[in-house]
Amino acid sequence: MNIITSAFLAARPKTLTASLIPVWAGCMVVQKLTGSWNASLALLTLTSCLCLQIACNFFNDAIDHAKHADTERRTGPVRMTASGALSHRTVMLIGLFFLLGACLLAFPLIELRGWPILAIGIPSLYFTYGYTGGPWPLAYKGLGEIFVILFFGLVAVLGTILVQIGTAPVVPGTLVESLAVYNAGIVTGIQCGLLCAVMISVNNIRDRKEDLTTGKRTLAVRLGEGKARAMAQSFILAAYITLPTSSRALHLNLSHTWWMWIPSILFGGYLMLLIRKTPADSRMNRVLALSSLHLLLYLATYTILPTR
Repeated sequence: MNIITSAFLAARPKTLTASLIPVWAGCMVVQKLTGSWNASLALLTLTSCLCLQIACNFFNDAIDHAKHADTERRTGPVRMTASGALSHRTVMLIGLFFLLGACLLAFPLIELRGWPILAIGIPSLYFTYGYTGGPWPLAYKGLGEIFVILFFGLVAVLGTILVQIGTAPVVPGTLVESLAVYNAGIVTGIQCGLLCAVMISVNNIRDRKEDLTTGKRTLAVRLGEGKARAMAQSFILAAYITLPTSSRALHLNLSHTWWMWIPSILFGGYLMLLIRKTPADSRMNRVLALSSLHLLLYLATYTILPTR
């Protein structure tokens, strides 16, 4: 396996929908409530988010190996550092390269929107490393799902909205309209975060037996397999229970368009069944892939729904 192929796999391309979703969701909220969105700013936001997530994936690959958290019992995709395909130093350097890329891409956004971008960006830069590294690694403390809900959901969606419309009123003298956009972003961001967290939960259920032996205290380890599965299912359920709230915030007529949610609801129900029944081994990789597809279908349904 050459270095380019190894680096591509270390970036974990199947997980990168977690960066696409909040940017898509933020732009969708802005479009529905203001009538337009800026594609150039969305692309800039997306590439910066992708760089952050890829950097996080590389650091995770190298740090987990250094902490002996990747063992021969691993049932997930092959890690490049643990397999010897890439050295620890190479993986860390590639991670730093993408971190630098995220910083460079953020400069135009900082110039456009000012200090709020820094307030979002600085913690995000730290946690690309601090998710598995540093003095208090979140993934090792059982905070992975909470981190994802906050940063890949709430913060990323609201950050996208901030880039799109700023902090000033959308239309001069209509501060209420701007607040309505951010209010819709909060609800939608939490929903996206919950469904992104399903992927982390499935990943941690799959790796629970290995993590028990390496000191990685994920929520799946702390709660036990049964409760961890129930938690992942509750994330999906919560995303649908809150649809009336988000529909009101987005000015969607749920009473007339509820039937458009049927494919997504059926997919979500099937995914909940798989989370309950699938053994905690390599067969969970399929559930992980379906979790990503479910998230795409969920947001696609939002996008095609007409406003009142």
